[in-house]
Amino acid sequence: MPRSTSTTDQAPAPAGPYSQHARIGSIVAAAGQAGFLPDGTLLKGVGEQTRQTLNNVLAVLAAGGAGEQDIISVRVFLTDVSQFEEMNAVYETVFSDPLPARTTVYVSLPPGLDVEIDALAVIGDAA
Repeated sequence: MPRSTSTTDQAPAPAGPYSQHARIGSIVAAAGQAGFLPDGTLLKGVGEQTRQTLNNVLAVLAAGGAGEQDIISVRVFLTDVSQFEEMNAVYETVFSDPLPARTTVYVSLPPGLDVEIDALAVIGDAA
């Protein structure tokens, strides 16, 4: 099956040589998103960045034909373990039951970025 991509102006343009999302068949992968508004403005603080990052993830998945309930896996990258509770408080307001699987890791991100999130969705699950 061929890979397809598209873009949305509801999320920031890619900052490098990658697509906002890629789709093969019923699988849609959202590239890592950060706390930027679609115009490129970076929000401050892990809470605001998490909310915007998740908005961006949902927007790029929607461009690929996927919705929140199609998400099966989310990866969260944080710069500091002390940010977990604030990120988690925002995260739990976005996803509905049944919740997707999630991994959270602590990494070094570019200056000013507190969080990056990517996701994998499957459209048309027969389960």
